[in-house]
Amino acid sequence: MAKRYDETLVVEYDRNGDVDVLEKRMRPLPSPGPGEVLVEVIASGISHIDGFIRSGREKAWADEAFPRRSGSDFAGIVVSADPTGRFRRGTEVIGHVRAGAHASYLVVPSAALVVKPPHVSWEVAGGLYLAGATALDTLDDLRVADGDTVVVSAAAGGVGSIEAQLAKHRGARVIGTCGDRNFDYLRQLGIKPVRYGDGIEDRIRALAPDGVTCLIDNFGQDGRALAEDLGVSESRYRSSDDRRETELRLLRDDPESVAHGTAQLERLARLADERAFTLLISGFYPLDEIAYAYDDLQNLHSRGKIVLGTHPVTTYRTLKARDVQESRA
Repeated sequence: MAKRYDETLVVEYDRNGDVDVLEKRMRPLPSPGPGEVLVEVIASGISHIDGFIRSGREKAWADEAFPRRSGSDFAGIVVSADPTGRFRRGTEVIGHVRAGAHASYLVVPSAALVVKPPHVSWEVAGGLYLAGATALDTLDDLRVADGDTVVVSAAAGGVGSIEAQLAKHRGARVIGTCGDRNFDYLRQLGIKPVRYGDGIEDRIRALAPDGVTCLIDNFGQDGRALAEDLGVSESRYRSSDDRRETELRLLRDDPESVAHGTAQLERLARLADERAFTLLISGFYPLDEIAYAYDDLQNLHSRGKIVLGTHPVTTYRTLKARDVQESRA
């Protein structure tokens, strides 16, 4: 007899606030309708925009009804599907939703899914969509190509690290701003690291004596002034506010927006499979420990992505090297 899927564990919240408003609840699971599939979630990513929405800082969500669900990125296995559709039972997929990816099971449109390449790990696949699609949209919008010299701020983070690596993959020379402890990480990616703080313009000029053509500010502190000082044209500068607008567009659930997001996810999955970039998973938490995962993210210490798992092998916590370094600072 086929297994029945009647309930799913979901992460919800009934009011705006910090991580303490998050609740783990069992909810009835609807059966997939036409054009939909049921996915067992294996991994799902968390993002800063999740926290902005939950806290109420993101006004674009002000009219969304409560309870609201959390998370947009996920990867999992199709457990039920229309036999005439694209995805069969057992297919490993990567997907995106407007909200609700922090769950054990999801009913989602097939239009929001792509096949997970076998060589892309579950952790990477689960954290791929929002950071990766934001990076791709930004690079596409700026027309980054061979011959460009690109400065990416917060280049060790989830979005920044993908932007930096894919800009390099396109033939650009890439300079990444970061703190001292991330220098070796960026060097390993082939990115020239530059320290934040006073004198940053001079340090960038020393690495790019022929000038900078693009600047992407993921950090949100005087990026426009730095771009002007470096002679970057307005059309080839993107601010942290631009990034937020890009992320919000990628979270829309109208058919055109979903189709665009899925097309970008298809590209990302292929690029990840080809090793055009690597996505470092600096924190992997059980879904039950989602509050700790957000605390880790909000400390602004993590490299790459922080991801939640629904089937962790162990819940034993390990001490992170970055925590040791911070405690000694």
